[in-house]
Amino acid sequence: MEFLDAALKVLGEERSVLHWTVIQDLALRRGYLDPFTQRDIRKNLLAALSAGVREGVVVKRGTGLYGLPSDTE
Repeated sequence: MEFLDAALKVLGEERSVLHWTVIQDLALRRGYLDPFTQRDIRKNLLAALSAGVREGVVVKRGTGLYGLPSDTE
């Protein structure tokens, strides 16, 4: 699964604003990201979240906090 897809899936399942470390942890635990086949998980997830913000599919709610446009704080 691609990094942005994994982040969107976690955010959609949790339906709340989450810190990127929580998004990363849940994506790893749920098997959406695999540290054995995907390199630089942290770097690529943060880049994907930034791209998601630019595309309007993710909203930055504070320092390190991300959610879906429809989520409340």
